[in-house]
Amino acid sequence: MLDAAMIALENIFGCPCYLEVIPIPLAMLFAGVLFGLFLGAMPGLGGIVGLAIILPFTYDMDTTSALAIMIGVTAVVSTSDTIPAVLFGVPGTASAQATVMDGHPMAVKGEAGRAFGAAYMSSLIGGLVGACLLAVSIPILRPLVLMFGSPEFFMLGLLGISMVAVLAGSAPIKGLVAGAIGLIVGTVGSDPQLGELRYTFGHLYLWDRVPLVPVALGLFAIPEMVDLVVKGTKISNVPTKAMKGVAVGIRDAFDNWFLVLRCSALGTWIGFIPGLGASVVDWFAYGHAAQTVKGARETFGKGDVRGVIAPESANNAREGGALIPTVAFGIPGSSSMALILGGLMIQGIQPGPSMLKEHLDLTYTLVWSLALSNIFGTVILMFLTSQVAKLTQVRINIIAPIILAVVFLAAFQATAAMGDLGILMTAGVLGWLMKRFAWPRPPMVLGLVLANILERNLWISTNRYGLDWLLRPGVIAIFLLIIASLAYGFYMANKGGKQEAPATKG
Repeated sequence: MLDAAMIALENIFGCPCYLEVIPIPLAMLFAGVLFGLFLGAMPGLGGIVGLAIILPFTYDMDTTSALAIMIGVTAVVSTSDTIPAVLFGVPGTASAQATVMDGHPMAVKGEAGRAFGAAYMSSLIGGLVGACLLAVSIPILRPLVLMFGSPEFFMLGLLGISMVAVLAGSAPIKGLVAGAIGLIVGTVGSDPQLGELRYTFGHLYLWDRVPLVPVALGLFAIPEMVDLVVKGTKISNVPTKAMKGVAVGIRDAFDNWFLVLRCSALGTWIGFIPGLGASVVDWFAYGHAAQTVKGARETFGKGDVRGVIAPESANNAREGGALIPTVAFGIPGSSSMALILGGLMIQGIQPGPSMLKEHLDLTYTLVWSLALSNIFGTVILMFLTSQVAKLTQVRINIIAPIILAVVFLAAFQATAAMGDLGILMTAGVLGWLMKRFAWPRPPMVLGLVLANILERNLWISTNRYGLDWLLRPGVIAIFLLIIASLAYGFYMANKGGKQEAPATKG
């Protein structure tokens, strides 16, 4: 394996070279990183769009260059999507939704640079952890993934829903209700098993379910923009010392190294499980941090840097995890991995056990490309942070029209239907009302994301196993985790209520 790893590294840094100076695979990797950073900073685009654009150009590339540019695009999108999430409260991609919760309040307090520094360093470490786990885990995890079936996937979805009690802070009941609403919205459309229409009210647009992008942008972006425009002030009235803040944020990431490593491992694991992926990885990590770090209940959602570190560590590590089933079993771990799978096949490479035997050097090419992409992406963004953070000092009335135009464009590209704009506006009104009356919004998004996963795996489980699937060891183990998560959420909410009562009384 060491020989294959060294051959892969030599392929990236060796010939052929452009102008006999720059190795072509390395140049393709760098080009992919630049394109991926741009896509992540533009809300609603993301890696899947970039890979779709890049894929046709890989036909005439050598295999190493093709893999390098595809990994370069997809590896860093979850790094640069922090920029709109922190500055404007607009998630650049689905994996930056949880970053908004504490990243944007930090920008409002004049700590945008600190948020960027913590996010970039956490993303770098997470990406490197994902690459390392990819390198060592394929032969180890193969028996484990074969043990997971639809019952375990269903229970993992329920575990995600159980975290809404924690994400809801001091109002777990509101969180569960919001999560239930998200599940109901997620069932709109054609039943994937029986083909029956549900809650479509005669609208053809709703046959193919409610798209996530307009809902997420509506719940988070529209309310923030409305509130800022009404105030008519800057995003932050506190002077931003960007570069100083970046250094503080980097130190925060290292001070919370154990949280970074835990969330990186969690992100890799979630990426490893096909069907979960980008839409839930940040919420799982955020929920884990809310349950485990000291004082999270009082500070999360108000500008706690640990609320930035947790999701940013996980979402970059996800790519390494998603590559494991893609390479080892030919099962794409995410929609982006499906396109990379197509890119491998274009090059005449058949993913699966044969790739691990006959093309082990290409497997390590993916590992090296993933690690180098995260390093390049982080260094580039560090140099740009000083200028980017200054946007918080611009009056919102100047930049709000631009941001709203990007939000509407991003929502429309979800399915390129006018219904996307209707969903965006409806979710925007609902998001503003939820924010106004202190109802948590993350559980609703999480419910929408997990609805399809839960429904599909429950149907398969009951049709294949009857009720016997309830007795599977993995199901029982995850069920106990769900009970513990709910109990902890309600206990902490009750404890917080008792501590506030004397202060209110006095």
